[in-house]
Amino acid sequence: MKKLLLTATSLIVLSVSATAQDTQVRVMPEAVVWKDNPAFPKGVQVATLVGDSSKKGEIVVLRIKFPANFQMPPHTHPYSEVVTVISGAIGSSHGENFEKKGDLLKPGSLWVYPAKHPHYAWTGSEEGILQVQFIGPGGIDYVNPADDPRKQ
Repeated sequence: MKKLLLTATSLIVLSVSATAQDTQVRVMPEAVVWKDNPAFPKGVQVATLVGDSSKKGEIVVLRIKFPANFQMPPHTHPYSEVVTVISGAIGSSHGENFEKKGDLLKPGSLWVYPAKHPHYAWTGSEEGILQVQFIGPGGIDYVNPADDPRKQ
């Protein structure tokens, strides 16, 4: 029985991998559509490049644009995320209280936060763009509910 279950699981994983490899996605910078998102503070814009963040198991790639001199309050996500700085300089640290700890990270910098790990971000004197990759479903929960723009 275990052998049958392992074989079936392996086949499913291989077929999902093959399907993902058969799909080609190209996103040109000029085609990126930026939108306000009610889950993020005013001034933040989000562009979905790949996937549907409402679907479980879906690979999702977002770009998030932070304005200059911005502070993203401490929050968590239900997923692990891989974050890359695309442009500008962005600081990021972890914990339930906002504190600018560390340097602003330059384009090409990458970090990974596990699911449900409290973290926050900030920008300096210029806007910054992040690329965030995760497996859906998406979501954001603010450590301090008063920071949640959906509740204001």
